[in-house]
Amino acid sequence: MCLAIPGKVVSITDENGMKMGAVDVNGSLTRACLEYVPDIQIGQYTIVHAGFALKIIDEEEAAESLKLWDELLGNGGDRKS
Repeated sequence: MCLAIPGKVVSITDENGMKMGAVDVNGSLTRACLEYVPDIQIGQYTIVHAGFALKIIDEEEAAESLKLWDELLGNGGDRKS
């Protein structure tokens, strides 16, 4: 089973010819390869799994996904955006 979590791209860099980015995932920055989403821009949301951004999503889809993660983790979905 693949569990991916949404995050917001906060920076994009080129590392040895690879498009990489810093992604804010629920308040924590994580490094992700952006090669699978070459058109992604700073400020857009993506789904990240195992260090790879898999697709671009909109802010509404990201918020819904994060709400479900909160519920799954027992946080009641009381996310403050």
